[in-house]
Amino acid sequence: METIINRRSFLKKCAAIAAGLVSAKAEAVAGGFVLSNRTLEMHLGPKRPNFLFITADDMNYNSVGVYGCGISDITPNIDRLATEGMRFTQAHITIAVCQPSRSVLMTGRYPHRNGAEGFEPIDINVPTLQEQLRQAGYINGIMGKNAHLAPREKFCWDYYILGTELGRGRDPALYYQYARRFFENAKAANKPFYLMANSQDPHRPFAGSQQERDKWKTNMPYSRKITRQETEIPGFLPELPDVRQEVSEYFTSVHRCDETVGSVLRALKDTGFEDNTLVMFLSDNGMAFPFAKTNCYLNSTKTPWIVRWPGVVKPGTVDTDHFISGIDYMPTILDAAGLPQVEGMDGTSFLPRLNGQRQKGRDKVFTVFHETSAKRRFEMRCVQNKTYGYIYNAWSDGQTVFKNESQSGLTMNAMKQAAKTDPYIAARVQLFLYRVPEELYNFAEDPDALHNLADDPVYKEQLNLMRQELLAWMERTKDSLAPVFRHFILSV
Repeated sequence: METIINRRSFLKKCAAIAAGLVSAKAEAVAGGFVLSNRTLEMHLGPKRPNFLFITADDMNYNSVGVYGCGISDITPNIDRLATEGMRFTQAHITIAVCQPSRSVLMTGRYPHRNGAEGFEPIDINVPTLQEQLRQAGYINGIMGKNAHLAPREKFCWDYYILGTELGRGRDPALYYQYARRFFENAKAANKPFYLMANSQDPHRPFAGSQQERDKWKTNMPYSRKITRQETEIPGFLPELPDVRQEVSEYFTSVHRCDETVGSVLRALKDTGFEDNTLVMFLSDNGMAFPFAKTNCYLNSTKTPWIVRWPGVVKPGTVDTDHFISGIDYMPTILDAAGLPQVEGMDGTSFLPRLNGQRQKGRDKVFTVFHETSAKRRFEMRCVQNKTYGYIYNAWSDGQTVFKNESQSGLTMNAMKQAAKTDPYIAARVQLFLYRVPEELYNFAEDPDALHNLADDPVYKEQLNLMRQELLAWMERTKDSLAPVFRHFILSV
């Protein structure tokens, strides 16, 4: 078990950080340039914004009440956060699987440009957000999902709480306890802070499930069981008894995740930091079911991204136009902290949007997939705008079988059984397991990707346009798959 930093050692570390900044100030003067009082206040003063980043683990965007979930009071804390800040409806993570998604957030780079295409460390020469914040005097903390930001030395954590110390990342009361301890230590040190609080809900195994009992020999406590009767089945899954059972277990985990969000926010308020902290919430990818996580569908990457910043972000704002994605997180935090942008990032800051300004160039998003946690490669690329989404499945050859975590548990087994007698479900299973080289959907009318338009001559012009958009992006970012895709386009 990781040793928790005690108060004394925590304060010593903070003092060392402060001393380093004072030294840096002296060196700046000696080197022939002098920082302005405003700049020094920005870098050294107590009024710099704090940052709280709360993430859900495998939560679909529309599992949240304010994003359209019809289950009563499923996410009251997240919903309240949305009323207090800005909610984006065109927000996406960049890659729909845990570690690569989080690596993108903390580097501002696409996976093929930060070195973490799968469950591996980022390249050692890629700058991280935490490195920049530490240099500016911030205290960095993480709670849960710790191993999914690697190598550890690149992320400069001063406070490091493992998921095992948080009830396997599923105990809201423990999140309150450890978050409050971090905030109190930061207050005593009089230093700005960055805390990443990662719930490990609603990741499999789901609350109350047999899969959970098989893994841990017990079920983790939860305060509310979402019944089969009140559960909503996503449109991309069939209505089957075992599917309904497993989705109800998933939503029980969603509700517990919301309680964790509420606990961390309460700790922030109870320690007096609510008014000077920029809070962001999102999910690292879609739900762990077929046609969501570890893919490039809308339900794979669309995320419930919410920003609260008292005095800056107008409460109750809903942005339905601007696309933001995982690569934009680090540039935005640096911008909000008054720090310079880091060379080599692919994303751009959406701070102007938080200030109420419109931004050009936010009309589409590019997403990718490379490999599963089991190191199986299934290369996919996608471009989406407000209406259409185009997906290139480089791995699909009619013989390779798709295999991912979402096929564990009840749902995929139920679909395979039903496929023996139901032609529609059989076609869905066939598509999921083998896919086709390219898919085109009208996501505005068909968000669950049920009708592939790629072979419809009516959409030939749209198909060609999005092929070219995707190819141009692949070549611009030096994606190694670009020559393969170019050859594919020329051959069809």
